[in-house]
Amino acid sequence: MQPWEDNSVEILEIEVPNEKLVDAHDLVVFNDDVNTFEFVIQTLIDVCKHTPEQAEQCTLIIHYKGKCSVKKGSFDELRPMRDAITDRGIGAAIV
Repeated sequence: MQPWEDNSVEILEIEVPNEKLVDAHDLVVFNDDVNTFEFVIQTLIDVCKHTPEQAEQCTLIIHYKGKCSVKKGSFDELRPMRDAITDRGIGAAIV
């Protein structure tokens, strides 16, 4: 490197509003021994607007891991979905 060459690096900062950080919640669905795969899959399609493939993958994770985050968003966005899922007898929580 020659003394006249400039190898400085410009660092760019991205500002993220605090509200986006605070409103990041997960809708988690829990495994149980009562509901069938088909019922949970159909619930995720109806309530969370998942594709059939996405709902099936989430249901497999729920079965084998005990729980799965099925949707991300603000608490106010997720609350009606949680309520609809629990109204169908499936355990769910917003974390």
